[in-house]
Formats: sequence, structure tokens, C-alpha cells
Amino acid sequence: MNNAIREQFPILKQEINGHLLVYLDSAATSQKPLSVIEAMRHYYEYDNANVHRGVHTLGSRATDAYEGAREKVAKFIHAKSTKEIIFTRGTTTALNLVASSYARSILAEGDEIVLTPMEHHSNLIPWQQVAKATGAVLKYVKLQEDGSVTLSEVEKVVTDKTKIVAMAYVSNVMGVINPVKEIAALAHRHGAVMVVDGAQSTPHMKVDVQDLDCDFYALSGHKMCGPTGIGALYGKKELLESMEPTEFGGEMIDDVGLYESTWKELPWKFEGGTPIIAGAVGLGAAIDFLESIGMDAIEAHEHELAAYAVSRLSEIEGLKLYGPRERKVGLVTFNLGDVHPHDVATVLDASGIAIRAGHHCCQPLMRWLAASSTARASFYLYNTKEDVDRLISALIQTKEYFG
Repeated sequence: MNNAIREQFPILKQEINGHLLVYLDSAATSQKPLSVIEAMRHYYEYDNANVHRGVHTLGSRATDAYEGAREKVAKFIHAKSTKEIIFTRGTTTALNLVASSYARSILAEGDEIVLTPMEHHSNLIPWQQVAKATGAVLKYVKLQEDGSVTLSEVEKVVTDKTKIVAMAYVSNVMGVINPVKEIAALAHRHGAVMVVDGAQSTPHMKVDVQDLDCDFYALSGHKMCGPTGIGALYGKKELLESMEPTEFGGEMIDDVGLYESTWKELPWKFEGGTPIIAGAVGLGAAIDFLESIGMDAIEAHEHELAAYAVSRLSEIEGLKLYGPRERKVGLVTFNLGDVHPHDVATVLDASGIAIRAGHHCCQPLMRWLAASSTARASFYLYNTKEDVDRLISALIQTKEYFG
């Protein structure tokens, strides 16, 4: 990636503790380009109105911008129709909607939900709660030594009692890309649906939900250069039509009586209340920005950075890398000897380098790794090899500091 792209992110021009910022925490949230910031500012300055209600000019502009963003999301992940795109607050809300509406309506005692130990808490706790409420059983796919998932291990767990298989496309800790297309086909052979957590995949690689043939796919705008508080749930039309809303109020109704009400058609029956209009505008602008660069170019850049980071980190004696050495996603998770990850992150921050430290909302995976917490550096289209070099130098200094 060239400097012209980096120039689009004003936050990266600042100094932190006397050093130019190196932001290596994009797996938690990405930075926002000027075009996204400007699109949201323009909406509030010129077009701010509620959507779907008013016939006045501002209301029409706001509705066009909001629904235009939905069209961009549908095209970006290759959905068949905008009716299959539900705007949510993010991946967490999208997965909770599937669990609370679809899963609770179809699960019975003894039915199975298949997961992996690598799941983010957002794709784990909702299924725990559904299992408690319905009597369904949680089953887990065994991970390989490097933290990856194989189709053969999934085949050992999925049975004709399995109703739901839920899995991250990309792990937010290991950086592994799971074979969700093949797993979806396996799930369908057993009559189950495939739910994909796309929080870490959508920003970094081309996604085609029709090719994957997943039944539900969740994404977050803030991890793909968009604003916080906006995301989307993709669902196959026939499944979404079979589901009941979980939030009720204005916007999502067709007719309301004193004792009974009916719902709007898709996708609006799931979007009660005033929606996240400016967030949708920002998400649409973020998609435009990513597409102007090209998802293939972004993926190739991250693959190159990740390979370089793994190579450089491997030079540091006593540093333990987690996950496969060969990876395409720009994310590395590690521990620096006996130095606590929070201490590592604190010392790096003093050098202007932002990384993540903790359990990354993956406590079961931490236990599988036999680590209470880890450090994680995650890259995006605005990062460079020079950023990796700054990280390596700071880690070497950290190691020397703690002896």
C-alpha cells in the first residue's frame, strides 16, 4: 500500500508519547478514512432527518442514503437481495438476533449446536443461553495443534441431531481462516444451518455469501473502516421471513391495533425505532473506500505484512507465537517470555505503538492455549513493514527492560 492511502487516515499523523503513532489494533477496531468522516459530517450538516416517514426533501435524502448503504452492503458480500440485509449495531447484535429469534423457535431438548473453542464470546454466549432455554446441547469441534479447524474433525461432531453450526470465518486470536464453505455443505447434508461470524473476515478478504452458501452471516462496520455502532446481519430470505422480530415499536410495524399488530416485510420488520442512519451512511462510504482500493489488494498486502511479522517475531528469543506460522490474515498473537501482556502493551505504548493485550473475548481459547492472556498485533491496509520494524525494536527493548 502506498503513502497516499495512509494519508487518508488523519489519526495516524499524531504523536503518542513523543513518537509517531503505530496503530496495530485494527482487529479491535479499524481507523477511519477522511471519506467516511466527511460522509457522516455531510449527512448531519445537510441531510439529517428520520427515514421512511417524511415526504419532505430532507427525509427523502436521508432515506435514499440509508437504503443506498444497504444496497452497498448487499453488493459487497454478494447477497441476492437487499431484503436479506438487516442493519444492526454490529456482529454481536446480529448473532444475538439469530440466536434469540431463529434458534429459540426451532430448537428442542436434545438438539445440537456445534461450535469451536476459538469462538469470540459474541458467538458463544448467545448459544449458551439458547441451550439453557431450550435444552439443546453444545458440542465443540476439536482444534488442531496450530489452532486450526479441519473438515474431518467437524465431521466427527456434526450429526443428524445438529440444528446449528456456528463458527468464525477468521479467528480474532489465531488468524486462521476456517473452511466455512465446506462446513456449510456438511451442515446442510445433516439438515443444519450455518451461522458465520464475519467480524474478522469482511474487512480483509472478498466475501461471497452465495458461494459460501451460509445461512446467516454477521459483520461489523467499525472493523472495516466504518463507524462504530453499525453492522449487518445477512440471512437467507426464507429463513428471515420465518423469524419473529425481537424488538418492537415504530418503523417495524405494518398495522397496529389495540390487541394485535402485524409486521412490515423484510428487512424492516427487524429494524424497530429510528435506525442508525449516520452509521449506515458511514458504512456505505467505508465500502466505497475499500472497493476503490480492491479487496484482493488489501488481502495481498496483509498476507505480506503477516509473513514479514511472523519472520521478524521468530527472531526474538523467548517469544512464543500462537497459531499457524503460515497465514493470510494480518494478525499475530504472542507472549514475550514471562512478561505479562499488559506490561508489554504498556511499554510499547510509551513508544507510540498500540497493540491489544488480554484474553481478546476468547477465554475458552486462552485456556486451550494454556495462557491467561496474550499480546496481539493486528495489521490493516494503512500499516507498513516499517510499523512491524518499530514493533520488533520496541519488543526487544521491552525484553531487555524486564531482564
